[in-house]
Amino acid sequence: MIVGIGIDIINVDRIGRIINKWNSRFTHRIFTHKERLYCEKKKNGFQSYAARFAAKEALLKALGLGLSGVSWNDIEVTNSSLGQPFIELKGNIKNIALEKKIDKVFLTLSHSNKYAIAQVILEGKLINKSFRK
Repeated sequence: MIVGIGIDIINVDRIGRIINKWNSRFTHRIFTHKERLYCEKKKNGFQSYAARFAAKEALLKALGLGLSGVSWNDIEVTNSSLGQPFIELKGNIKNIALEKKIDKVFLTLSHSNKYAIAQVILEGKLINKSFRK
């Protein structure tokens, strides 16, 4: 059963300006070592950074969370050998997902020169069966 969805879009130039201004202070705070290595080897790394940032935001929206009590680095966006993106949860956010009975996280990413977008769909067991009429 789908228990959460989230979507986020971000301007690639905005991420580029932030990285150019704050460099490793920003990238180390937001992205894991593995994510930074992936983005830095790309021709336009800002697009990859923006897509990963959007994925993290979309996940937080799908979970119904802000950043309270979780770290950006507890969310890692990686790719399968065929290039399919997926999210690995670590630390406190993994515990939150387990408490919410999340079984699977689906992720899709896309970007152009100007924008990056991510959508997250959470699958799991519905833990609150009350519905509004």
